[in-house]
Amino acid sequence: MRLSSLLVVAAIVGAAFGVAFVVASGPLLSVYGITLDKAGTLVAQLFGALLIGLAVLNWFARNVTDPEARQAVVYGNLVGDAIGFVVILIGQLAGIANAVGWSSVAIYLLLALGFAYVQVMQPRSA
Repeated sequence: MRLSSLLVVAAIVGAAFGVAFVVASGPLLSVYGITLDKAGTLVAQLFGALLIGLAVLNWFARNVTDPEARQAVVYGNLVGDAIGFVVILIGQLAGIANAVGWSSVAIYLLLALGFAYVQVMQPRSA
């Protein structure tokens, strides 16, 4: 997979979830069997804002040709998605979310693997 394609996918996924977390975090998380109080809603909305910001970064980085800039974008996504995978996997194994939560585990895993692949196999290609 080309980095530009992976960044577009990451941007779309991030924007979709980001907007959902900002606008409708309660209903979104209820699909996962998770309920939020006011503080949880605020944290979820802040998470959504972060996802939107990362989506914008990924979207505009999709055509960057500078090797150092590309490396920074790949590393940032790889680290964030790898840590996100571990966190969501631990939460899922602890029973925090229902079976739908496995979709988030898969999303984080696939994005982390995608950025790892680009880093290892295509460090300088688009």
